[in-house]
Amino acid sequence: MKTVKLLLIFFFIFMLLGQVVLSKQGFASEDSLGENLVRQLWADMKKPDMDAIEKKIAKGFQSIHQYGADNREQEIKLIRGLKLGEYTLSDIQITRNGPVIVATYFVSVEETIMGKRLSKKPAPRLSVFLKTDSGWQWIAHANLKPSK
Repeated sequence: MKTVKLLLIFFFIFMLLGQVVLSKQGFASEDSLGENLVRQLWADMKKPDMDAIEKKIAKGFQSIHQYGADNREQEIKLIRGLKLGEYTLSDIQITRNGPVIVATYFVSVEETIMGKRLSKKPAPRLSVFLKTDSGWQWIAHANLKPSK
């Protein structure tokens, strides 16, 4: 009887550990997916690869910057004129709810926005991606870097 109880206890512990490991792997893959989306977006903006960027930006895209809100067309125009220097992405945090990935992160980059060269000091950003039939689309962005 003791042997059966011990076997059952070990079985339940094994099952719980397996679920924890599998759930951590799911989070890791979602985290890496979201991080990859952010890193690819920044790589495309640095080149700039406008064809790739235009394919990624959803029709209903919205962003907020230090000067106000942009729609899809305004954001594309802004990215064309960014003139990004070297950049560093850090503290990337990913959450996923169904087909939506929210990425918050810090970026240290010299960039020119609306004719103003901004500081390279790290500043927070937020990007939101939506999974669609045509792949992941960038649907929203917040640039929380203050102007000088």
